[in-house]
Amino acid sequence: MVLIDTSAWIEFFRRDGDPAVKLAMQALIEALEATLCGPVEMEFLGGALPHERRRIQSRFDILPYLSNDQKIWRQAATHYATLRSQGITVPWNDVLVATLALHHNYRTYAVDRHFEIMATHLGLRLYTPGYNGAFEPES
Repeated sequence: MVLIDTSAWIEFFRRDGDPAVKLAMQALIEALEATLCGPVEMEFLGGALPHERRRIQSRFDILPYLSNDQKIWRQAATHYATLRSQGITVPWNDVLVATLALHHNYRTYAVDRHFEIMATHLGLRLYTPGYNGAFEPES
């Protein structure tokens, strides 16, 4: 499974979004490999225009949803502190998304360089689409 970050959803829904990201997102959805979490849904829907929310929510409603609890928040705080101790500042919301992916042993698809940094320092596994955006299973 692949937890999709807000940055990829933005490209997917944007009219002039990156075609490579759009293809990759469509392939993840069609392969039933895309997952959603509360922090991504809140961040994305919070920034969406009111007339777009219903369409976006209908897409989100079909995806598996990763819930979180106090243990996840505490682990995210530990990850945040680990990064800060190494002089790395990453938005807390991105750390929470990464922590959820790590907790569930999922890969993360993002077009945000913060996730590349976290992959290096936290062991986060990133998703890389296959040829022409095709779903790329783990090897």
